[in-house]
Amino acid sequence: MAVLYVARSSNASKWGANVGLTKHIYKVGVADESAEAAVKALNQSAHAGETDWKLVKKEEAEGIDEASAIARLARKERMVDPALYPKIKGVRGIFKVKIVNVENQLFVKQALENLQTKNIKISHPEIAAYLIHCVLK
Repeated sequence: MAVLYVARSSNASKWGANVGLTKHIYKVGVADESAEAAVKALNQSAHAGETDWKLVKKEEAEGIDEASAIARLARKERMVDPALYPKIKGVRGIFKVKIVNVENQLFVKQALENLQTKNIKISHPEIAAYLIHCVLK
């Protein structure tokens, strides 16, 4: 069974902030075996020029491949164009996330569950859960 995973690199986040994208940059991918092995392969191949990728969240997803996962997520969030940035030339699946979209989804989820809406601080696992939700919905 395929595993949908979200990984982040602190160096890629710093790079994104420096070039004017955002510091909220995440890699979304699909692995046939395990997400941990996929992230290890990202680090070994210096994916997007970085070797500090860490797995944030993973979820089993039946009948999905990486190309369709990227296409589904690209409808909601903006993928970093690999043709515009030499550092990530040819690399697909890196997305910049608008924190407002994550907050809105969490507020709606809390309202539907009749929980008291409160100010929330967005963390990396919540962003990863949002990205996975956008792919699988």
